[in-house]
Amino acid sequence: MEWKAKWLTPETDLGETAPLFSTEFSLARKVQNAVLYVTALGVYEARINDSRVGEFVLAPGWTTYQKRLQYQAYDVTDMLGENNRLEVLVGRGWYRSRLVGWQDSSYMNELRTNPPAVLAQLEISYEDGSTQTILSDESWSAAGSSVLLSDIYDGEIYDASIEHSSRGSVRIFDGPFQTLIPQQGEEIREQERLAAAAVLVTPKGETVIDFGQNLTGYVELSLTAEKGQVVDLSFAEVLDKEGNFYTENYRSAKAQYRYTCCDGFQTYHPKLTFYGFRYIRINEFPGGVDKVDPACFTAIAVHSHLKRTGYLRCSNEKLNQLFDNIIWGQKGNFVDVPTDCPQRDERLGWTGDAQVFIRTACLNYDCERFYTKWLADMSADQGENGYIGHVIPDLLRAPEPSAAWGDAATICPWEVYLAYGNPKILRSQFDTMKKWVTYITSATTTPGLWTGGAHYGDWLGLDAPSGSYKGSSREELIASAFYAYSTALVVKAGKVLGEDISTFAKLYEEIVAAFRGAYPVYKTQTECVLAVHFALAPDPKAAADQLAGMVRKAGVQLETGFVGTPYLLHVLSRYGYADLAYSLLLREEYPSWLYSVTKGATTIWEHWDGIMENGDFWSADMNSFNHYAYGAVADWVYSVAAGITPVEEYPGYERVRIAPIPDQRLDWLEASLDTRHGRISSRWKKEGALWKYSIDTPVPAEITISGKLHRVDAGSYVFYSEI
Repeated sequence: MEWKAKWLTPETDLGETAPLFSTEFSLARKVQNAVLYVTALGVYEARINDSRVGEFVLAPGWTTYQKRLQYQAYDVTDMLGENNRLEVLVGRGWYRSRLVGWQDSSYMNELRTNPPAVLAQLEISYEDGSTQTILSDESWSAAGSSVLLSDIYDGEIYDASIEHSSRGSVRIFDGPFQTLIPQQGEEIREQERLAAAAVLVTPKGETVIDFGQNLTGYVELSLTAEKGQVVDLSFAEVLDKEGNFYTENYRSAKAQYRYTCCDGFQTYHPKLTFYGFRYIRINEFPGGVDKVDPACFTAIAVHSHLKRTGYLRCSNEKLNQLFDNIIWGQKGNFVDVPTDCPQRDERLGWTGDAQVFIRTACLNYDCERFYTKWLADMSADQGENGYIGHVIPDLLRAPEPSAAWGDAATICPWEVYLAYGNPKILRSQFDTMKKWVTYITSATTTPGLWTGGAHYGDWLGLDAPSGSYKGSSREELIASAFYAYSTALVVKAGKVLGEDISTFAKLYEEIVAAFRGAYPVYKTQTECVLAVHFALAPDPKAAADQLAGMVRKAGVQLETGFVGTPYLLHVLSRYGYADLAYSLLLREEYPSWLYSVTKGATTIWEHWDGIMENGDFWSADMNSFNHYAYGAVADWVYSVAAGITPVEEYPGYERVRIAPIPDQRLDWLEASLDTRHGRISSRWKKEGALWKYSIDTPVPAEITISGKLHRVDAGSYVFYSEI
């Protein structure tokens, strides 16, 4: 792309008001093709002749802006007429909003010193063979808009009663060209639309609308009103135990929604921000809050435009609700970046959350393009010494990385490769992977282990000492285990790519030996899990036996946090404890996956007891009710309960292993997965005294039923075994 356009910013400081850039032009010939190239410092909405350009919400998306800024190309051929008006509305977005609500961010502050700016180039080809280019330049205008405030955390204030008569001047801005890249990730788009499920009057007398689903997006308003009347809304994920509207867990995020009406019928939704919510409180409404018509409000879910690929269903409706919660948690936190949560003053691309969930993410949806873009930002943000930040884009710039968080640098590319079979992701990330392992090797205080440094440990582990967010698992054991795993993945990736990985292969052997020497005894569930799952335990069966004993001693309940939970059921089922794994999956009492379901959850919670058994909240300052990490359990359901796994030597499900493990507490379970090679499905159900297995595979498969192996070609198969 050869840019001839100029970066523009308003000549006059408009304060918090979002500027509206515009130009007018006439066309006298028949247009054959027209493409609009556009980007902004902030997020934008482009319109031609009062019609929205494209479906991309919150364009140009979120990247490591100081090194990578996406631009978009839209086919606008059918939008042009003889006389035309091109407008671009620019809000703060991720570029210029106050992000990182609990600490200062010099990285973010540097970006925020830039003014709102736009770059646009419309290239037109006529049927007679001639061309014309409309460029953002000094001839454009920049005026205040009806968007009086737009901010990622603080929401949007919109005044439809304003009459825009003035046309402000622009000035040329020395904006970035060297960092511009074509659109790489998936577009963020409007997806599902939800009508109000109920209207409530709380014990405090407040009018609240329940949409029945925790989601990420915004509310569309449709009503007839008089000029100057106001609709003012607040957002919440949950109600408190008395049934009152609860917003403390949003922390400093104001999440405002204030709309001033014009005359007549009107429809509005925020243009340049998003919210995480299930409930809205009506603070002000034309005619009074007691006159609210729920039909005026529609919740619109907004997330990256991903194709659904995986489906799970079974005979247990609470488990089905969990599966739905996992899907909604993924959708709500896949808004261009895999975020931790969508509602409070955070919404950051935490690397630890991303790596524990990525396998499940790639089963539920086609995430190849989504992660390719995010991992490119990780590479851009990586320190020269190999450092990987806690979040990507790395706004935190922490002094030291954390094990299991920084290891997303190796785990995520490998999981994307396994899911889709495309070695390009390994090629593009291989240097990043190697540099990460090299960083650990240079930073550790003990050769062969990862000692020293600062880590999150088994974050939110239930065996944490009083007052700690970290579990009781030894941080240096966790760090050393991930050091081994990341090194092993570099070796595997190098073999795929035909690279010389002899140095890393030797290092891996040294790490395993050092780990076994330093940690002959495992003290927690997570320590057992990591030692077995990462092939570090000299006797994995004994370690799995120890884990099973710990789970039973705890009352058949887990004590793991972010680090141990994703692998817990895998380790149990792999070594003969599938019944115990099912017991954990099906447990309804706290702590468990189904506990939140019994409390009415429609997404995955950050804490096992975000709402405690007595109805109180775990905390006010760190209590998200839309946090996808623990949804990683779906991977176990796909790959163990339903038994669908790729053969590592044939990634992307070019060859598949299907080894379902049923449990008598379920009457039936089914899973299907759309792969690059077609749909794989696995279903089992009770038929009298037998299990019936129905399997469809588009590729050659190794099917194991009750320990008996069947090598089959593509096709449909039915097997039986005794219960």
